[in-house]
Amino acid sequence: MSQQPQGKLAVWFVFATVLLDMIGIGLVVPVLPRLISEIAGRDIANASVLGGWLFFVYGGMQFLFGPAVGNLSDAVGRRPVLLLSVFGLGIDYFLTALAPTIGWLFIGRGIAGICGASYVTANAYLADITKPDDRARAFGLIGAAFGVGFTIGPALGGILGEFGPRVPFYAAAAFSLVNFAFGFFVLPETLPPDKRRPFEWRRANPLGALKVFSTYPGVIPLAAAMFVFFLASSVYPAIWAYWGIARFGWSEMTIGLSLAAFGLVTALTQGFVTGPIVARFGERRVMIFGLLMTVIAVVGYGLAPSLFVVMLLFVVNAPEGFVQPTMTAILSHAAPDDAQGEMQGGIASLQNLGMLIGTVVFAQIFGYFMQPNAIVMSPSVGFFVAAALFTLTLVWIVLATSERK
Repeated sequence: MSQQPQGKLAVWFVFATVLLDMIGIGLVVPVLPRLISEIAGRDIANASVLGGWLFFVYGGMQFLFGPAVGNLSDAVGRRPVLLLSVFGLGIDYFLTALAPTIGWLFIGRGIAGICGASYVTANAYLADITKPDDRARAFGLIGAAFGVGFTIGPALGGILGEFGPRVPFYAAAAFSLVNFAFGFFVLPETLPPDKRRPFEWRRANPLGALKVFSTYPGVIPLAAAMFVFFLASSVYPAIWAYWGIARFGWSEMTIGLSLAAFGLVTALTQGFVTGPIVARFGERRVMIFGLLMTVIAVVGYGLAPSLFVVMLLFVVNAPEGFVQPTMTAILSHAAPDDAQGEMQGGIASLQNLGMLIGTVVFAQIFGYFMQPNAIVMSPSVGFFVAAALFTLTLVWIVLATSERK
């Protein structure tokens, strides 16, 4: 699709939408370990296991509802689906802030998973208004929104967490509802009626959504590699806060600031470097380089002796930000204009399935290797497992994209 006149402004509208969503999510990350410990009365090892199951519920709901969100946006347009998701997320944060029991917290994460699939529609929105050759740059901008959100959000969460572990949830609710108001007044529709297609439940099946990868030639190998990449990437949300507490004794403030620093590096990389570097070296080379640097950085996290070294490794890890935008761009090239929502829903299913499995696995790994009777007692084993999975992704990408040299 050729870019529409309002295309550039619309891209920034979507950027702001995703940015505010990610600020809301990032706000709660630094305080989640303490909130779980206070509500459930668990130590750090067992709190991490509960945290993993909370992410499982969140990822499970995204996996179940992500394809429906993408297909619904193909049927009724991007704007209403995007706004409804954002509004629901704001209401959910208020419910979570009031959680008196761990069960209530699980319910809150489930609702957040359903509403948190707005990025599926955001990606389809960008596919509507950008030319195929410009999509890696556009998806990189959305990646930058994730990065900036995780720069501002955790820093605010760490600061607000000093006043109590529930305070950031109230702030996240406020951000989401402000985001809804912003989008309601300024977000235009980008999918005209003649480009829409009827909603079909069979195409919204979460497992059926993966069939989109078999619809178009040459897509399945890259999609499989993308799944392993998402599986490995789940190590960050699964154990970062718990790892920082167990290995270095980090406070909520330090957790928040470390995530903020990581988000800043990611945002600068994806927002300002992805487009030019893809234009110069091509999608395949950029993906391979990003994965190679990721392997080095993740092994480094496991061996890091101090916060200073961790911060240095953020720079090494920055090219990981190239991987998802370039993979997403390649996959989007294979789908026609009226199926971009379906393709993005399929990608979301891959991501959610990887996170669904990975967060539980890495939380269990952390919990086991923090027990006195473990083979080796260390909070860093999860990073070494993740490094092995990133290496597998790298090899897979090299083989699956050999024709793109």
